[in-house]
Amino acid sequence: MELGKKLKELRGEKRLKQSEVANKLGISVSCYGGYEQGYREPDLKTLIKICKFYDVSSDYLLGLENIF
Repeated sequence: MELGKKLKELRGEKRLKQSEVANKLGISVSCYGGYEQGYREPDLKTLIKICKFYDVSSDYLLGLENIF
């Protein structure tokens, strides 16, 4: 599963709007929406914030969990 789909799924599990997540992360709604839609990728700092917010590993978000 790609990053955007995982972000959308995690947000849905928490029953949050994109605007609520974006506000918590300190980014714009359009920026966060871009991550979910797959036309933007978060920088390292933002990726760390996302992982902490959703309490998941970066390996999970990036699809690296089952590669090795």
